[in-house]
Amino acid sequence: MRALVVYESSFGNTGLVAEAVWHGLADHVESAAIRRVDVAPTRLPPTVELLVVGGPTQAFGMSRPSTRSNARAEAGLPSSAPTTGVREWLHLLEPPGRPVWSATFDTRLHSPHVPGSAAVGAWRLLNRGGFELTAEAESFWVTGLKGPLREGELERAYTWGVSLSGLLLGAVRR
Repeated sequence: MRALVVYESSFGNTGLVAEAVWHGLADHVESAAIRRVDVAPTRLPPTVELLVVGGPTQAFGMSRPSTRSNARAEAGLPSSAPTTGVREWLHLLEPPGRPVWSATFDTRLHSPHVPGSAAVGAWRLLNRGGFELTAEAESFWVTGLKGPLREGELERAYTWGVSLSGLLLGAVRR
């Protein structure tokens, strides 16, 4: 059984969450891999049974080249942003043609006044692309534009990864 975690990260927080999710999976499934979105395959290997996709929420949803550049500028970082984000990658991702379970996550500000979720947008694209969804979209909280993550979020991400492995194991047994 194989799992693949694909992520986009602007300031490193989503990458930290992706690694924690990956560790939770890797500790409980036969094998798991993690890839940044700019080096992720657009055709999944036939051994992948679970795809987990994560990215930062920017401008109320999945990032775009302009929002990636704007976020970096607002944070006082060089405005050069990767051209491939989760949104672009999901549009290039080939339908699996077989059952592949999936789940999505994002990082976003923890505020009741800031709507939107990159994970929900990714969840919808995966659903339209023929993937089986194993869980609701999950959000992990940052305390500011550049972070850091709220206390306890990496532990929660690890636990979420473990729970995804359990969902996959249960689905395979049916």
